[in-house]
Amino acid sequence: MNKNILKSAFVAVLAVTFFSFTNMFVKEVNVKDSKIVWKGYKVTGDHEGTIGLESGTLVFDGDKLTGGNFTIDMSSINVTDLEGDSKGKLEGHLKSDDFFGIETYPTANFVITGVKGTAGNYIVTGDLTIKNKTNPLTFNMTVKGNEANATLKVDRSKFDVRYGSPSFFNNLQDKAIYDEFDLNVTLMF
Repeated sequence: MNKNILKSAFVAVLAVTFFSFTNMFVKEVNVKDSKIVWKGYKVTGDHEGTIGLESGTLVFDGDKLTGGNFTIDMSSINVTDLEGDSKGKLEGHLKSDDFFGIETYPTANFVITGVKGTAGNYIVTGDLTIKNKTNPLTFNMTVKGNEANATLKVDRSKFDVRYGSPSFFNNLQDKAIYDEFDLNVTLMF
């Protein structure tokens, strides 16, 4: 029994000592001031809008980014390039099972699994989960002060978002919606 107490005490002292000499810290993302702008493309044009973060954290070792975790609120999909009935119709369609199925999948997640680069300019790799399908994603991210910025290309076909996709359907002609869409992300923390 005394050996177990001594082992536990040693592990506790070792852990406290280790964390006392590292600069690891987690920064909460300010979801209200952060912004994600999406842009999707079709043969006859494009549409864009915003989507909100539910929560997010960035992990740093000193001033170097080392990790992070984000939850995206899929119910917040907003179309900004249309108004009135057209806006409501597209938002409803994007939220439906044809696209992101927000009733079944109300959130999407991104977990940073690797970071390369120097303080401020990074190549970030992580796992993006949409509709319970997880795929790796790599992109550039800059961090300056309390702001991080990234531009990502996401292939919706990898997440079983099939509507109007030329990857799944033939002869769509001018009704085709391209698989890749852009996300321009600004994180404030």
